[in-house]
Amino acid sequence: MAQTAKTFSVAGTSKLNGITKIRFANDFVSRVKILAKNKHDEINLIELGGEFTKAEVCQILVSHPQFQGEEAQGAIHEYVVRNAPQVMKEIEAKMAEVEDKVTA
Repeated sequence: MAQTAKTFSVAGTSKLNGITKIRFANDFVSRVKILAKNKHDEINLIELGGEFTKAEVCQILVSHPQFQGEEAQGAIHEYVVRNAPQVMKEIEAKMAEVEDKVTA
C-alpha cells in the first residue's frame, strides 16, 4: 500500500458481480447511494468513530463482529495481501484465533 496520510471514517464490504470487496469512504450515506446505484448488493458499511488509514481500517474490520463471515474476512484478507503487507501477520493471527474458537 502506498504511504499516504488519507484517512477514512466509514468502511465495510459490498458485493458486485458475485465478488465481495472492502470499501472505504468518508460519507456513509453518499457511499451507500453510490454503491447501490452501481448495482452492488450485500452492502455492509459501518461508521468507524474516527479517522483511520486503510491499514488501520483493515485491522478494525478483521475483528469487528459484523465482518466475521467467510466472504468479508476473505475480502479483508485479499486487500491486505495485495496492499498492506505490514498488517498481514496480525490479521492472519486474528483469523487463526477465530478459526480456533470455531473448531473448539
